[in-house]
Amino acid sequence: MTYPMFLSRNLPCNSCHRGWWWLAWQRRSYVQGQLVGTQRQYFYYIDHQGMLFLDDARIKNFTSCFKEKKFLRFFLSRVRLNRSANAHDWPFVSRCGSEMNFIRCDDLPVVYQTLVRGDGGRWDLSWGDENGLMRVEFEPSSVAMCRETGRVYHPAPDLHGGVGLIRSKLAIEISSKFMFKSETSCQPTGIDWQGQLHELHHDVLKLLPGLPALGRHSERS
Repeated sequence: MTYPMFLSRNLPCNSCHRGWWWLAWQRRSYVQGQLVGTQRQYFYYIDHQGMLFLDDARIKNFTSCFKEKKFLRFFLSRVRLNRSANAHDWPFVSRCGSEMNFIRCDDLPVVYQTLVRGDGGRWDLSWGDENGLMRVEFEPSSVAMCRETGRVYHPAPDLHGGVGLIRSKLAIEISSKFMFKSETSCQPTGIDWQGQLHELHHDVLKLLPGLPALGRHSERS
């Protein structure tokens, strides 16, 4: 089957993209470990592969990302929407006692990295790492693809915003199961998962406009 060109895209949505010049200016408006009142503050970045970095790391790749599982589980399980005054620049936070970790993302803080076997032979989506560090049950009919960007999403725990990005490598695998009304169609209507056809309802896409825009597609790598 020949897939539409949009499946290979990894581009920012123009309506959400504020421009790299803004990020270059605001990114250095902090000092790691700065003390604001009684609160110690740190600043992090999550890329579209789900890797976590200190935001001011000059090189962001596998060698410089955080890998310690206990830390990742602690940090990522506490990710919440930022309700403070700087939420526009740092849409998410992860609190650690009196410390506050501010987070910006290439897209979303929950990035599903692989499919792993769950209880009773079901499939789970893993995030935090590729080995099932944190999981949600995979619901084929809840997979949705954004028409503008070609990125693929799946529901996530409500505490983390209710929606997670499926990283590109896994999205390509899943999208190979998509069914389209025609070869020129830009939106899949179903997915053939393990020999069973599931109709896609795309409900998870309705959550994206309600999440911080700056946290979506702010940096490409």
